Amino acid sequence: MKTDCIFCKIIAGQLPTKPYTEYDDILVIRDIAPKAPTHLLIMPKKHIHDIASVEAGDMPLVARMITVAQEIAQDNDKGKKTDFRLMINNGAGAGQSVFHLHMHFLAGKQMSE
Repeated sequence: MKTDCIFCKIIAGQLPTKPYTEYDDILVIRDIAPKAPTHLLIMPKKHIHDIASVEAGDMPLVARMITVAQEIAQDNDKGKKTDFRLMINNGAGAGQSVFHLHMHFLAGKQMSE
């Protein structure tokens, strides 16, 4: 746990949140400023600064995040695979505001480029 990381504090239970879903290695929460009807944040419980900091040993965890997104897509549309956008920002210039690896899962509206 990184002590100044808001996501680490959420994962540790130091900040209140209602998980959308939780696994041993992944936490999924709703974004506090949603950009779509369904806007979830999929984050590993292990602190990884950003996607550029992922090491070879972290690859199974990143793959697990994608699997969780697939599960959410099916659950979100009652068993029918739904359209969704999966996005990772890397660095402040790309829009990353919390420096703990996370994926944005957006669904429920037509997405533009």
